[in-house]
Amino acid sequence: MKFILGTKGKMLTVYTQDGRAHAATVITAGPVTVTQVKTTEKEGYNAVQIGYGETKPERVNKPQLGHTKGKALKHFRELRARNGSLPEGVENGATFDVSVFTVGDQVEVSGTSKGKGFQGVIKRHGFHGGPRSHGQKHSERSPGSIGGGGGRAGGRVAKGMRMAGRMGSQRVTVRNLVVLQVHTETNELVIKGAVPGIPGSLVEIRGVGSHS
Repeated sequence: MKFILGTKGKMLTVYTQDGRAHAATVITAGPVTVTQVKTTEKEGYNAVQIGYGETKPERVNKPQLGHTKGKALKHFRELRARNGSLPEGVENGATFDVSVFTVGDQVEVSGTSKGKGFQGVIKRHGFHGGPRSHGQKHSERSPGSIGGGGGRAGGRVAKGMRMAGRMGSQRVTVRNLVVLQVHTETNELVIKGAVPGIPGSLVEIRGVGSHS
């Protein structure tokens, strides 16, 4: 099981030995601490909860401090066992870092995408807008009809209608990424491609196999 939390850093260009240039993202990951091991007998499923990022104890409530045996941690995530069973050696209090990953590992990265604020239908959904000629004045970027009247929704706006609204700030998972470099001395992973979020945001890295 390869699973770690980290913060997104800068992007750079990495040259491989075959002379190819790859866009890559630097992620400062771990070390993380196992804060709870969930089992089928007690919780109904097998999973591992890990904590990442130290903070001041006064910023953490007492139940959480008791849960982590007095260690003040900022972020918690849970990984369910893919095949229903947990790997051997995983126990409360254990710590691990980026050394669990190797160059060539295939991973998927989850994070919160950039927030773009309140946007119209052209930016948010790719609408074409209204015609730019024949006396049009204020409808170039308008959404057009949203229903109502005696149409298909019977005098109301149907659920799921694409309209203006807040864009971004959603959980996004990018798959089929590859670990290009592992720096254990600085706790950094260099991952091929772009990952969601802004620099400094929390990301989850899960190993899904080896890249062939």
